[in-house]
Amino acid sequence: MSQKILITGSSTGFGKLIAQSLIAKGHTVVASMRGVEGKNAPAAAELKAAGAHVVELDVTDDASVNAGVAAAIQVAGGLDVVVNNAGIGVIGLQEDFTPDDWKKVFEVNLFGVQRVNRAALPHLRAQGSGLLVHVSSLLGRFVLPFFGPYNATKWALEAMAENYRVELSGFGVDSVIVEPGGYGTDFMANCFRPSDDTRRESYGEMAGAPEAMVGGFEQSYASKEAPDPQWIADSVIDLVEMPAGERPFRTVRDGINMAEPIEKINRVSEEAMTGIYTAFQMDGMLRLNTAAKV
Repeated sequence: MSQKILITGSSTGFGKLIAQSLIAKGHTVVASMRGVEGKNAPAAAELKAAGAHVVELDVTDDASVNAGVAAAIQVAGGLDVVVNNAGIGVIGLQEDFTPDDWKKVFEVNLFGVQRVNRAALPHLRAQGSGLLVHVSSLLGRFVLPFFGPYNATKWALEAMAENYRVELSGFGVDSVIVEPGGYGTDFMANCFRPSDDTRRESYGEMAGAPEAMVGGFEQSYASKEAPDPQWIADSVIDLVEMPAGERPFRTVRDGINMAEPIEKINRVSEEAMTGIYTAFQMDGMLRLNTAAKV
């Protein structure tokens, strides 16, 4: 059945690919982004040509989010699914990132998701159905050095999505997470660097490790064995088209042998949560979707 879907951060990367793939499957897609008539005008035009509705939406701005979600509901004739894809990455020594740097990353990766969900949820709850898809990361489940603020936002996003999962379970609204590994999109090229590098030299040999890691990732993404970004779009399609209440809560998609350990973390987390809610006799009021899918 065709769904009405709003996607954030649709101008590049996963967002653009997810939008194109959902359109190809016959869904009504509202692709949102900043700068529809400015820097992202070419991407907006390409998505419009593919069949998407395009709306202006800046996830860091309350008024823009409220207007963008309202416009999405109007042009699509309703709303069934929100794909929270907008995000920024970082690379650098954690100590080099200033408090304002941290605020910038949280504004997009966490508070932006809350803004969009908060704008969309009254509509979804009123109709008694809906789906929130949160594009997280394997780095929302384990720590990789030199991605500190990004790690922190994705860990927080996972908690936010899980809380929605519980609180929305009685309203017919599913909350799910997709956890990508590393992919050859424009993610690394657009990573945010620290504003203050005055402490870097005191780290000695480690000072150059972040950029060396970037080079290693870029080389691996260029290989024939590199994971295909289409896998993430396909995972979102699978979640959208699954029956409500049967969707896995976490979907892991990785191409460099990280899926198995992350899946183990997810299984243990699911077992612990189920046990805690059973102990508090809260399990009867919840309709929790299943643990994970690789």
